[in-house]
Amino acid sequence: MHDDSLKLKIEAFTIKQASLADFDTALHLLKVAAQRLKDMGQSQWQYWLSPPAERLAWLREGFENNQVFLVDYNHRVIAMFRLMDQDLKYWGNKDDSSYYIHSLIVHPKYKGQQLGIQIIHMIQDWAVKGDKDFLRLDCDASNTDLCNYYKNLGFLPAGKVSTEWSTNQLFQKAIER
Repeated sequence: MHDDSLKLKIEAFTIKQASLADFDTALHLLKVAAQRLKDMGQSQWQYWLSPPAERLAWLREGFENNQVFLVDYNHRVIAMFRLMDQDLKYWGNKDDSSYYIHSLIVHPKYKGQQLGIQIIHMIQDWAVKGDKDFLRLDCDASNTDLCNYYKNLGFLPAGKVSTEWSTNQLFQKAIER
């Protein structure tokens, strides 16, 4: 019963577009997520523990382009994500209209409440309204739990791309109208 009441409460979250004043909040969430992954034995996102200038610039660019969103519950930021209309670094130039999800983070205190699923479903609704063809995302290919999580949400593997930090599995999901 306790879990059900928490789920009902979590469903009352709000999503707001972040402003540059929220930069430190987003950076804190990224560091919390990186530490959690490290504690789980994953190497993914370890650069966020002491982020290099290039990663900080990438995050700042997201704020400047109005791509960062914060999830608020009870006046607390409990999750975040970045939503882009294109992603040349990971996906190259595509001839379709898609949303690219990056840095989807749920604070560890709120894990297990299906908040990530709810956020992805909301983004999917936005994609339908925005006449998008696909939702796309990527994750560290060595994080098999996360890869399986996305597969279970209907995302299909769409190749791999290597960066200076990792080899990432690309996933996409066609938007049904």
